[in-house]
Amino acid sequence: MSRTHTPLDRPRSTLRRGRRLAATAVATALVLTGAGCGLLDDGEGGDPAPAPSAATSAAPTFDSQFTRDGTFQSHIQLATAPGVDFVYTLYPTKSTPRTNEWYPSGGKYFSFTLQAYDLDRDLRDPFATKRKVYLSRIAVRSATTTSAGGATQSPYKLNAKAAKITFDPQPVTTAQGMLITSPKGAFELRNQEIGDVSADTVGLTLTFTAVVAIETKAGSGRFTKGKVVQDVPIAIFASESPTQAQSIPVNAN
Repeated sequence: MSRTHTPLDRPRSTLRRGRRLAATAVATALVLTGAGCGLLDDGEGGDPAPAPSAATSAAPTFDSQFTRDGTFQSHIQLATAPGVDFVYTLYPTKSTPRTNEWYPSGGKYFSFTLQAYDLDRDLRDPFATKRKVYLSRIAVRSATTTSAGGATQSPYKLNAKAAKITFDPQPVTTAQGMLITSPKGAFELRNQEIGDVSADTVGLTLTFTAVVAIETKAGSGRFTKGKVVQDVPIAIFASESPTQAQSIPVNAN
C-alpha cells in the first residue's frame, strides 16, 4: 500500500519549490514597494518635489492693511489724555467694494469714522461717568507713491468743521466741537471719492488729522487740546481699465 504524505512530511522537492515561489513573491513585492517610494523620494534623501501650484494673482507692491483686509482700524492714545482711546475706522463702500480692483483711473470710494472711548470706565458704565471728547475740525491729505518715483499727486483732500459734514445732521455740539465719546457721539463721513492718479501709481497714503478737546475729568468742564493723526496706506493695482464704480442707494455705505 502506498503511503499518503501529510503537510509535515512532504517530499523535499515540493518544499524547495514552495520556498522558491515565496522568495519570488517577496522580491516582487520589494520591487513594487521601491517603485512606489520613487514617487515620493528623488533617491537622494531630499524632500519630494512640490506639485505645480495654480496661478495666483499678483500681490500688491504697496503694503496696506486696508487693501489686504478690506478695512482699517487704529487705536491711538495721546500722552495728554491717558486712558482715552481714539479709534479711526476706514472701509471701502459698496460702490467699489473690492480693494484689489482699485486702479489708477476711476473713482474709488471709502467711508470713515472716528470715536473716542474712555477706557478708565467700563464700556457700559453710565455716560455721565465718562470723560467727554469733542471734535472741532477734521482734515485729510493724500500723497501717491509711483513705481518710477514720479511726481506726488493728491487725489483726495478734506479740511472742514466736523459738525458741518458728519453724517448726523444734528450732532451734539458745544463751543469745543461735536461730541465723539462712545456710545453717544461719533464722527462719520460716507462715500468719499479718491480720484484719478497717474498710471504708474502703486499706492497712496491718506493722513487723517483730528483736532480734539478732551475733558480732564468727567463732569469737570475743563479740557485739554490735542491732535489725533493717523496714516492709512492704500494699494493701487496696475490696469488699463478704470475702477468700476456701482450705483448705490443714497443710504448705502
